[in-house]
Amino acid sequence: MEGKKTKRRLGDRKDGALVRDLDAMHFVTPLLYPNRCDNEAYISERVDLTAINAFLARKNAGETEFPYTMFHVILAALVKTITLRPKLNRFIQNKNMYQRNEVSASFVVKKQFSDRGEEALAFIHAKDSDTVDTIHENIRGQVMFCRSEQKDRSTDSMEFFTKLPRFVSKTAVHFVTFLDRHGWVPNVFIATDPYYASVVISNLGSIKLHSGYHHLTNWGTCSLFCIIGEKGMNPVYAPDGSFEMKETLDLGLTIDERLADGYYYSKSVRLLKHLLEHPELLEKPMNEEVDYE
Repeated sequence: MEGKKTKRRLGDRKDGALVRDLDAMHFVTPLLYPNRCDNEAYISERVDLTAINAFLARKNAGETEFPYTMFHVILAALVKTITLRPKLNRFIQNKNMYQRNEVSASFVVKKQFSDRGEEALAFIHAKDSDTVDTIHENIRGQVMFCRSEQKDRSTDSMEFFTKLPRFVSKTAVHFVTFLDRHGWVPNVFIATDPYYASVVISNLGSIKLHSGYHHLTNWGTCSLFCIIGEKGMNPVYAPDGSFEMKETLDLGLTIDERLADGYYYSKSVRLLKHLLEHPELLEKPMNEEVDYE
């Protein structure tokens, strides 16, 4: 949920509070398995797009400049899911578990769809009061900035290392990874770094690729990665075994399994799917509870 103005205690980081009430298993697990990449779990979900297509048609009836897209709906649904299921917004670094101070999402913006087109990093800082409409406007601003001639702060900082002699840049990056473990990396380096967000979203469908697995990283704090695949016609089955061909979309979710148990993740995925099948719920504040059981 949205970060609360609480006093920072010993052991907290600037981007998260140390979780102090862990059960024995979740306390010991990071000590035994300290690397995020060694603790990935992959979940694949197929979403019926019937409701989203109708929702987008309604939202875009008077919108011509920057139409709503499936990406906007999925991003908003992920933000609401993380807001309502706060264990998804935890991360483990330096063998400690932290509760992130805010809900955030990041994605890459292609400045031009070509082999030589550069990429820029976009970062969304969500609030409890946000809706799909405010997030849509936020994305509009991010995309316009990324497609301008300006560079985001993280990309600009990374280019600094390319100007150093190779042995110097390797030493400098090694030092920065030490700072990363302790939460001491200066904001100028990570302001738009996708791996410091609650969730990274990659829209592979926009470049005609199917959904699939994407790894997490030991760098940063991101514990959730979402791949959006290409739309397609697939059978959607009813409880009686009958089916109907409908337009669907596959999502691939990679999560850090150390943060919660399987039941918690199962309920979280059910909530995400419920929001995508009832996108009108995204017009309400992110922190408004949803009956999805």
